[in-house]
Amino acid sequence: MLTLNTQFFATNMNTVGYTGTNGQTNAVQVADQAKTFYSEYLIDMANPKLVHEQFGDKYPIPKNKGTSIEFRKYSPLHKATTALTEGITPEGNKLVVNTVPGEIKQYGDFIQMTDMLDMTAIDNNVVQATKLLGAQAGKTLDTVAREVLNTGTNVWYAPAVAGAEPTKADKDTPAATVIADRKALTSACKLTVDLIYRVAAFLKTNNADTIDGAFVAIVHPHVAYDLMKDPDWKDANTYVDSKNLYSGELGRIGGVRFVESSEAKIWNDPTNDNTPSGLAVYSTLVIGAHAYGVTEVTGGGLKHIVKQLGYGDDPLNQRSSCGWKATRAIELLVPEYMVRIESCSSYGNVPAN
Repeated sequence: MLTLNTQFFATNMNTVGYTGTNGQTNAVQVADQAKTFYSEYLIDMANPKLVHEQFGDKYPIPKNKGTSIEFRKYSPLHKATTALTEGITPEGNKLVVNTVPGEIKQYGDFIQMTDMLDMTAIDNNVVQATKLLGAQAGKTLDTVAREVLNTGTNVWYAPAVAGAEPTKADKDTPAATVIADRKALTSACKLTVDLIYRVAAFLKTNNADTIDGAFVAIVHPHVAYDLMKDPDWKDANTYVDSKNLYSGELGRIGGVRFVESSEAKIWNDPTNDNTPSGLAVYSTLVIGAHAYGVTEVTGGGLKHIVKQLGYGDDPLNQRSSCGWKATRAIELLVPEYMVRIESCSSYGNVPAN
């Protein structure tokens, strides 16, 4: 026996099918409120995984404006150190505008459910499908952003350091061997506090703005492990309240806040000369404000799409589906405002992602 709260389904109905106790297909009304719940659930499942997107400048595009975007950036003016001559107008200057084109792309997937379900089964299956799709959407969009960010050419390789990173009490820097490319990295090439300070100084020299008062590093948990043992490390809850934490924020070293992501880029290809033999190479992205842009078409962000039984060419009401779709364009805007550190970790050889 199926019991319904008829008042819940009193307005804004949409018909779906279910199999009753008599084996026949019956019509049941599902309120828009239920659809809203599922849509919000999808976004909640995806958002915690969108680590690589969250520090880009947001550029929404109105509908019906094409499938491409042109980001514009203005070159800074040189210092005007020549004194003015009385009564003579100086030559003046001109705006220099550079453009960065971006292509808007669409991503998505769906799960098709083939059995006719009663109301309880519909709820369970839609929730479970939404949970899986939400996780997939988050990882997909995060990976799309990650791959773009890792195309930057501003790359630093962790030096091979003999011995442990110095503590506050021991400021003598251990002997280090400079590394020139990814292939030359060794197990001694771990991310160090000293390297983080150097990269932060480099970004400051490039006049990169901070994000909420600090640069941000996206780091893999394996790499974070090597940093968290240092006395300079501060856990996130010691310097910021929970309301102001970034998604995935782990801790801080100096002027750099660290956001942890298991989806941080890993290279490991022993079949060619791109990575050292038997070792994984990790990317740590240290980001300043305005380094990259993220855009979506207005109304075309992350969408949850549920099709009821009988959609499309389905004369016997045998199929329903649950899916997601999103539009995105992600481009590097000022590569000088971001550094990619490549290093190994104490975990050694792990698969690429």
